[in-house]
Amino acid sequence: MDLYRQLRLVRRHWWIVLLTVMVALGVTALVTVRAQPRYVASVTFFVTTPSQGVTDAYQGGLFLQQRVKSYAELLTSDRLAQSVVAENPVGLTAEEVQRRVSTSTETGTVLLRASVTDTDQNRALKVTEVLSAKFVELVQKVETTQDGKAGPIRIEVVSGPRVTPTPVSPQPVRNFAVGTLLGLLAGVGLAVLRGVADVRLRDAAGLQRTTGSPLLGEIPFESTAKSEPLIVGEAANSARAEAVRKLRTNLRFVDVHEPARVIAVTSALQGEGKTTLSCNLAIALAEAGWRVLLVDADLRRPKVADYLGLDAGIGLTDVLVGDVQVGDVVQRWGDKSLLVLPSGSAPPNPSELLGSKAMADLLLALRESADIVIIDTAPLLAVTDGVVVAVQADGALLVSQQGRTSRSQVAQAARALNSVSVRLLGCVLNMAKVAKAEAYQYEAYRVVTAAATADVPADPTTTARHAERIDGVVSDRTQELTRLSR
Repeated sequence: MDLYRQLRLVRRHWWIVLLTVMVALGVTALVTVRAQPRYVASVTFFVTTPSQGVTDAYQGGLFLQQRVKSYAELLTSDRLAQSVVAENPVGLTAEEVQRRVSTSTETGTVLLRASVTDTDQNRALKVTEVLSAKFVELVQKVETTQDGKAGPIRIEVVSGPRVTPTPVSPQPVRNFAVGTLLGLLAGVGLAVLRGVADVRLRDAAGLQRTTGSPLLGEIPFESTAKSEPLIVGEAANSARAEAVRKLRTNLRFVDVHEPARVIAVTSALQGEGKTTLSCNLAIALAEAGWRVLLVDADLRRPKVADYLGLDAGIGLTDVLVGDVQVGDVVQRWGDKSLLVLPSGSAPPNPSELLGSKAMADLLLALRESADIVIIDTAPLLAVTDGVVVAVQADGALLVSQQGRTSRSQVAQAARALNSVSVRLLGCVLNMAKVAKAEAYQYEAYRVVTAAATADVPADPTTTARHAERIDGVVSDRTQELTRLSR
């Protein structure tokens, strides 16, 4: 994984980083508040030996440096701790005294430092005073020769004992700095791990890689789309409507040598917005002057008629079983060159009905009667209806909702189409999150365009003549559909 993708994952899951840092700061605050103040008392010893001449001094220095390392171990020995406790009881055992004592030496010197850390300031100082005295006595006893002569080593206290006036721990500033750093590192790691483990589609590039088909559209998410799903009225000037128009353009030029006139719109799962996209795509194509026929072939859960406000009682199912003629149930929508064939009554065998010869003949007739036929089909992973319809179309358009569908589900849907040699025209990422900069640019341009066109009044004569021409085209197409069905 490259650095750029890791940064994108961190930016996408920024709330994980923030939450982790807050938790780390909370834990740090709790530990800092509950921690007992600790004081340090220290004393420094100077180790020396009598010497004569420069040579003796040099050799004595090397000897003392080696001895200092041994004396450091002696400061934390059981013997010294027991002598400290026996001499001046301070409420501590020998083991507790040992745990409180620490030593340090400076390389190349004969200085030895002993420190005593305790929660009681006075006790730390008292233990250090007794420790320093008993240590000097212990060294003298250890260095004394068998014949009773004093050893060559002499130890003197050159600094201390003294105790720090303020606690050395806890240190709130340092603790919070370390807590913030650890929380930040943990948060970044969790954000990257969450992004790697997330199998859902998060961007258009992932959708392209999964399906192996071109990205024809990226429909932005709008909170008003649920109450106003169609790109008409005020919604016609939204960023979502402009994205559908881009999809219309891309779809028409996806293959100029073999244009698709019958397009099946499907998705991997239910609820990804394929029906809404089918309706809006049909509306956008009709706005461009194409003769469009929208067919609701989702016979299990039809929604096209509900979105468009049409009667869904009689439609595709009734035509396929031979109860009615197609020209009797095709309905015109609005003032555009858009015809709609609702789903009709719910059949007991949708897959068999959609894969019948009657369906193939119907699509052949509709192909000759309209410039473009948009077919809304059932989800691919739920039932086989979508594949059955897509096989009979010129190509399929796969719709996926950002953040809802997993990559494996989309790949499975693409394989379902490829397994029966369906021409996958491309994919569409629905309800996508658009960068604020892009949304701002569109809004700024849209406002300018609206202001510019507001100064140009519409010509009533031209508008009426255009409406009459659309009515004539729709009437001719309806009569042609009726004649073909007979």
